[in-house]
Amino acid sequence: MGFDQGLSGLNAASTDLNVIGNNIANASTVGFKGASVQFADVYASSLNGGGSPVVGIGVSSNSISQQFNQGTISTNSNPLDIAINGNGFFQMSTNGSISYTRNGQFQLNQNGQIVNSSGANLQGYLANSSGILNTGVATNLNINTANLPPIPTSTITTGLNLNSSAPVLTTAGFNAGNPSTYSYSTSVTVYDSQGNSHALQTYYVNTGPSATTTPAGQDVWAVYATVDGTGVPAPVAPSTTPVPIGSLAFNNAGALDATNTTPVTSPPFTMNISVPLANGAATPQSVNISYTGTTQYSGVSGVNAQTQNGYASGQLTQFSAGPNGIITGTYSNGQTQTLGQILLVNFVNPNGLHSAGNNQWIATSTSGVPLVGTPGNSNLGALQSDAVENSNTDLTSELVTMITAQQDYQANAQTIKTESQITQTLVNLR
Repeated sequence: MGFDQGLSGLNAASTDLNVIGNNIANASTVGFKGASVQFADVYASSLNGGGSPVVGIGVSSNSISQQFNQGTISTNSNPLDIAINGNGFFQMSTNGSISYTRNGQFQLNQNGQIVNSSGANLQGYLANSSGILNTGVATNLNINTANLPPIPTSTITTGLNLNSSAPVLTTAGFNAGNPSTYSYSTSVTVYDSQGNSHALQTYYVNTGPSATTTPAGQDVWAVYATVDGTGVPAPVAPSTTPVPIGSLAFNNAGALDATNTTPVTSPPFTMNISVPLANGAATPQSVNISYTGTTQYSGVSGVNAQTQNGYASGQLTQFSAGPNGIITGTYSNGQTQTLGQILLVNFVNPNGLHSAGNNQWIATSTSGVPLVGTPGNSNLGALQSDAVENSNTDLTSELVTMITAQQDYQANAQTIKTESQITQTLVNLR
């Protein structure tokens, strides 16, 4: 034995203890990936022929390998804490310098950009004002806190049942203010181009079997409408008689008949009203009312389904990232809209990444080029919002490994001590 073997063993054991100590120190570091030392034996160059016995001269720390196995995931209530469940890294940008991390603890800076504690920007796809993602360019993600613009109502879908046993009335005496002059009414809120709400009331008058239908005798209901109490369309002066917006004709099975429902439209059973507005919103506002699915059966008249496609302006109240990385904003008007999408990056050889500190890695020629994709695709993991990935350090395993490394260090120190004693014996020969 010689001093070289013992010294190399001390160095190797010291490196092992340093790596183990670093793993233990980062046992509570979010997104931390532990490492292990890979050792290699060392032999001096020899001119001896093959098969000649060669005495090794020690050990070397061949490499330090990162362990990219999954850490456990802990949940919390912060929507900007995001964990990766599976393969991949978040892509970060610091003034254009790209790095990668598994630490999904993010926050908003003063400009609404999503950043980590070091100020690096999270990369992804931004959405336009309509919620459409621009998937061609990866950029710094930010949360657009501007109000969601209003959408004026253009379509109403109404599914009714009109009581076939309702008394027959005439349209001559219709008066929206007198419930005895109509058979049924219903109301829906509609919105103008500025997001102002208006009450659209529709009235249904059972005029009974009609001789003008084909075949004759089909039941017909006249339909009237008011917006904020004003009849639409307005009567043509000098007449003050309310004007119906159309009529619904039913066959003997109680279903709508497209031929006799007026006006005849494509798609069928659709009536249009033109709403004059004097509040500065776009006027007149055209609204189509679809009655597809409306029936005339015996029983109480009522609304089975009713929707309209407009809404008022809304303020952003909360946002969260889905498993596919899409960041969705929820607004005070009940609407949701896509704000962006987080990207993930993987590498052919993650162990080739260079550790840059602060839970950041940098790509190298050994790691290969970054493979960019969206969460859940191309072997990339899914995201979990309101959660973080804990360090993958197993404290029990590390402590046992530390005992082994300590024994290695002591044993190598003993070989140096023994070699020193042998040398001393030679020196003392007379």
